[in-house]
Amino acid sequence: MRKYFKYLKKYIVFIGLFLSQWAWAGAYEDFFTAIRQDDSKVVQNLLQRGFDPNTRDPKNLHGLFLALREPSPKVAHLLIKAPKIDLNPITDDGETPLMMAVFKGQVELAVAMIEKGADVNKTGWTPLHYAATAGNVQLINLLLENHAYIDAESPNKTTPLMMAAHYGTPGAVKLLLEEGADVSLKNDLGLAAIDFAQNAKKQDSVDVIAAFIRAQQPKGKW
Repeated sequence: MRKYFKYLKKYIVFIGLFLSQWAWAGAYEDFFTAIRQDDSKVVQNLLQRGFDPNTRDPKNLHGLFLALREPSPKVAHLLIKAPKIDLNPITDDGETPLMMAVFKGQVELAVAMIEKGADVNKTGWTPLHYAATAGNVQLINLLLENHAYIDAESPNKTTPLMMAAHYGTPGAVKLLLEEGADVSLKNDLGLAAIDFAQNAKKQDSVDVIAAFIRAQQPKGKW
């Protein structure tokens, strides 16, 4: 009888471990399905049961990053508020949730992340590069107001001004110049912001940069 109970106890432990792993696998699938569907109620329930808000999917992407990329704003808001959330996870491509939020134009979510400590000055490509690429003046202003380095250099020394000149808008270019972006900087290929604008055939941005350069030149004596 004693031997029977010994084996029964081992069996119960085995079943307990199996059920625990099965439950975790189910929660894992539920979490990422809820993110895709912007189902904040399911995510809230999982978090209350102790599910880690920093869980990554099979492609090593953080849940908050995925919620911003979808976009799934209700889930993103919930995750940002989670006490144990990591606001600065970096993808294998060097992107952060804040970078995705500014690229997608999600102002309110970007504000919430910055207020809670999201890094505006990560090394390499930065949130300001992404805001400039999108040409979003409001988000460029937000990042600069929170001490984003205006002449941040990517690994190939591309600056936010260069990205705004090639991909963004004349308004974004004008704002960055007015806020002190260095128009003379060049990337590893020797290209300055005006070259980026010319290569992209963005004549409006070319005109903005050219006018700024002329205004900075010393005036001749009369």
